[in-house]
Amino acid sequence: MCTRPLHNYTSSRKKFPKQRGCFDLAKKRVRISELESAVQDPGLWQNRERGRELSTQLAALEGEVGQWEGLAADVAATLELTRELERERDSELEAEVAKKAKELLAQFKKLELGAFLTGIFDERGAIVSISAGAGGTDAQDWAEMLLRMLIRFCERRGFKVAIVDQQGGQEAGIKSATFEVAGRYAYGWLKGEAGVHRLVRISPFDAEAMRHTSFALIDIIPDLGDLSDIEIKDEDIRVDVFRASGHGGQSVNTTDSAVRVVHIPTGITVSVQNERSQQQNKATAFKILKSRLSLRQSQEREREERKIRGSVKSAEWGSQIRSYVLHPYKLVKDHRTGLETSGVDAVLSGELDEFAESYVRWLATEKR
Repeated sequence: MCTRPLHNYTSSRKKFPKQRGCFDLAKKRVRISELESAVQDPGLWQNRERGRELSTQLAALEGEVGQWEGLAADVAATLELTRELERERDSELEAEVAKKAKELLAQFKKLELGAFLTGIFDERGAIVSISAGAGGTDAQDWAEMLLRMLIRFCERRGFKVAIVDQQGGQEAGIKSATFEVAGRYAYGWLKGEAGVHRLVRISPFDAEAMRHTSFALIDIIPDLGDLSDIEIKDEDIRVDVFRASGHGGQSVNTTDSAVRVVHIPTGITVSVQNERSQQQNKATAFKILKSRLSLRQSQEREREERKIRGSVKSAEWGSQIRSYVLHPYKLVKDHRTGLETSGVDAVLSGELDEFAESYVRWLATEKR
C-alpha cells in the first residue's frame, strides 16, 4: 500500500511549531478573538475604512484557520483508514486511501506556501510601476510586454487591477505605467517581481533584424489605503497639474485633470491620470506617495536591524533579477532562485506561479 504522501504530510506537520507564519494556529485564534471584539465596538465604525479593513482581516483569518483545521480532520480520518488496511487488506480501499493521501499532500503544500507570506505588508494590495530602461523603442515595447504579463498574472490569481497612470511610447510600447492591485496577499505574491527585467531578442523594430538587449524596471509597493500613519508636511510637497496624455504623448483630455505629486526631501514622484477629476487623481497620488514612504521607512528599519545582526547584504531593489531570452534559444531565468524554464511564451502570458512560489520559498530561506 502506497501512503507515502500521507506520511510526508504528517512528518511535515510535526515541524509546524518550528515554522513561521500561519502554522501557529493558536496565535491565529487569539487574533480572531481580538478582531471579533474590535468589529463589535460601535466606535470602530466611525472610521468606515478601518472597520472594513478589520472585518476583511477577520473573515480571511477565519477562513485560513478553517482550512488548516479541515485538513487536519481529513488527515486524521485518512490515517484511521490506513490502520484498517493494516488489519485487513482491501485493494479498493487501498486505492481510495492512496488517492486521498495525494490530494491531502497537495492541499498541505498549497497552505504551507501561504504560510511563508509573513512580511509586515504581505497581506496588503499592491501598487505596481513599470518603467522602460535602456534600449529605446525596444525597451518601451518590453515595458508594455511586462505590463501585460503582470496584469494577466494578477487576473489568474483572482486579483482586481486598475491602471492609474500610463505614458505611451513615441513609436510603440510604453514609457511607464502604474496600476493598483486589490486582493489579499497581492503584495506578497507580487513583491518578487520588483527589480530590473532583461530581454534578449531579435528586434522587431530593426530593419536589419539584429539581436537587441532591452531593460525595464518593475517597482512594487504595498497599497496601504488610508491606513498609513505617515505625515507629510505641506512644504515638502510640490503638486503639478497637466493634461492626461495618450499613446505617443497625445493629449486625451481638454482639462488639466492629471496630477503629479513630488515629495521634495526624497525625490519620490507620483503621477496619476486615470480619473477625469483632478481631485480624485490627487487623492490617489497622495495615497500612493504615503505607501511609498511607508515602505521606505520599513526598509530603512530593516537595514538597521541587519547592521545590528551583522548580516548586511547589498540591496537588491533595482538590481537585475530575471532574464528572458527569445533568441538564439528560449529561456527565462531568475537570477536569485536559479529557477529557469524554456516556456517563455507561457511566462509572458502571465503564467508566473512557479516563479512567484519559488521566490516566496527562497525569501523565507534567506531570512532564516
